[in-house]
Formats: sequence, structure tokens, C-alpha cells
Amino acid sequence: MVAYLEKSTGSAGFHQIIDFINGSHICYALTKKPEVCVSFIKQFWRTAAIVTDDNGNVKIHATVDGHSLSITEGSIRRHLKLDDKDGLNSLPTSEIFAQLALMGYATDSDKLTFQKGAFSPQWRFLIHIILHCLSPKKTAWEQFSSNIAAAVICLATNRRFNFSRMIFDHMVSNISSPHKFLMYPRFIQLCLDMQRHKLQQHSRFYSVPSLTMKVFSNMKRSTKGFSGQEVPLFPTMLDATESSPSPSPTPTSSREMITSQLQGKLRLYDEVRARTLFVLSSSNRGRLLGIIDLMRQKNKRMKQEGLNRQIGKLQDVT
Repeated sequence: MVAYLEKSTGSAGFHQIIDFINGSHICYALTKKPEVCVSFIKQFWRTAAIVTDDNGNVKIHATVDGHSLSITEGSIRRHLKLDDKDGLNSLPTSEIFAQLALMGYATDSDKLTFQKGAFSPQWRFLIHIILHCLSPKKTAWEQFSSNIAAAVICLATNRRFNFSRMIFDHMVSNISSPHKFLMYPRFIQLCLDMQRHKLQQHSRFYSVPSLTMKVFSNMKRSTKGFSGQEVPLFPTMLDATESSPSPSPTPTSSREMITSQLQGKLRLYDEVRARTLFVLSSSNRGRLLGIIDLMRQKNKRMKQEGLNRQIGKLQDVT
């Protein structure tokens, strides 16, 4: 599935999230629409095998039109332009629940399966796009797992999630699955296109379906679990899409600059706490606020230690 990220009829109320996604590192992977050769994809999955070299590197080897071809995590990253080699692969369960709650998701359950319909429209749109365009799912589109939750959270908090690893791991799992299917045809075709000179010309192509402007009206529908409370995007997401404010006065020393950065981080945590009070019902506030306070204290301690080290270096120089 190819994402629809145009500001068109019915998109009012979604312009912020559209701008955010268009400016993100996953935009190319969401929107690139190659000509998918049906024969190539069928041959690839019919012959795909997992190969591990002496260094422990895993590859998927397949034979297409008599030629031996391979796909790795690195080739997926390169051809989808994801630039996520150092990205996170997961998040602690406590952080997942805390951050989803800030997005408006309130639950007393500890299950790591979440309901897309419980989010307000812009958040629901972001989750919907990732589910349909980057995940291996083929059913149960209204639910998502902890790895998709971690991906959404990393995007929203300006951290890199390792989508390349997620995609490659799902491809590896598909090879040995008793329910193997033609997974990720767009992505496989992009990787094969780089080696097209080895392959024969075929006439049968698969038209990759795309989301349409109807996605906006679908995201606005009243759904089970949604409180009706519109929850705004995180400030870190808006900073990436809106024009920058007037610059603040430049600190006059390295010590002042470091202190200013520390204070900015602490203000962000204060804002997160305020958003929590706004979003959550009283039944969930205690548990989540405790988690956020621990995160804030840990971050403050780490930043203060970093500040002390920097100040020590400055004193050594002077």
C-alpha cells in the first residue's frame, strides 16, 4: 500500500500530521510506487532462503530468472532511504504506555495490543499510514502491536526507529512461516530494480494500491474506545513543520549554553506532565505521572552530570 499525503478535499484537520510525515525520514518508503513485476515477487518468495555468513550477518538469498540475488537489512535501508542504522528496535513497556497515554490512549489493561480507534483523528492517521504501508499485517487493521507503538512513539518524540530491521526481520520470519505470503512487494521490487540488468523483461505488472482522500473521512469516524477528546500533536512534531520562532539571545559563554540546553529539556518534561493531566482520566493519572516523574528525575540527573563534566572541562582549559 502506498500512502496518500496530499492536502486535498476533506483533509482539513490533518494538515499538521501530513506536513510532519512528508518531512520525516520514512516519507520515501511510504510513497515510492515502483512497477512491481508479479513474476519477480513470486520467484523471490518461492526460492527465498536464510543464509548466515561466518560473521553472523543474515541475508535472504533467492533466485529470480535464474540469477542469484540477495536482500539484507542494509539493502532495505539503502533502497528505502530510511537512514536508521542506529535507530531503536524497541522501547520499555512502561514508556510505551506512558507515551501512548499522552497521545490520548487511556486503558487499564497491560496487554501490548492496542486499538487504533481509541486515538483522535491525527494520531489515528499516523498509525493507519504505518500499519498499511510499513507493517507486514494483512488482517486486523484496527489493532497494532508494541513494535508499531514503539515506531509511532519514536517518530513523535524525534527519535529514529529502526524500520529497516523491522521490515527485514518480518521477511525472515515469513520464509519459515507455514502461512507464507507475498509480503512487501514494493520493497522487494525496489531492491530488485537495482539489479534489473540481470533480469528478463516481463509484461505482467502488479498495480500497487494506494490510499485515497477517503482516508480522511474514515479517520474522522466515531470509533469504539475514542473519548471524543482531540489530542494535539507533540511540540516536537510541530517544531519540524512550522516556521521557527524568533531566535533567542545567544548565550555569552559555553557554561550558559549548556545550562540553557538543560533548562529546555526540563521545560519539555514539565510540558509532558501538563499534557498528561489534560489527556488522562483521573483513574490513570497516578500510575502514569509516577512513571513520568521517574523519567524526569533520571533525565535531570543525567543532564546535570553532563553539565558538571562540561564545566569541569572548561575550568581545566581556563
